[in-house]
Amino acid sequence: MDKEVLQYVSMKTKELIDSPTCSSEAKEAAQSWLDAVGTDKEQAQTLLYIQELEEDIMPIDNLIGFAESEQGKAYFGPKAAEIAAHAKEIKANGAKYCDCPACAAVEAILEKKGDMVK
Repeated sequence: MDKEVLQYVSMKTKELIDSPTCSSEAKEAAQSWLDAVGTDKEQAQTLLYIQELEEDIMPIDNLIGFAESEQGKAYFGPKAAEIAAHAKEIKANGAKYCDCPACAAVEAILEKKGDMVK
């Protein structure tokens, strides 16, 4: 992996780990990837990391549907309507994914996917 891409993805990976909205699975995959950088396990771990990130990122339509559902209202509480409205607004402006800190970091990492895997 190119040095600049590695630095960028490492920075975004640390942001992901520090994000309060990051799932435990994504945190574990992120840390495993960081631990593998520079070792003979880096390429295999990169593929696993990308797979986990692709599974975890929240498409904007899924977020809207969840926030408006009874389950979403129970999860988000009084903020559910606000979250749904925000999601609709960013979708109208072209967003494809949730813009929480974790999803934003994941989206940035996945934009470099082609440069991460050779």
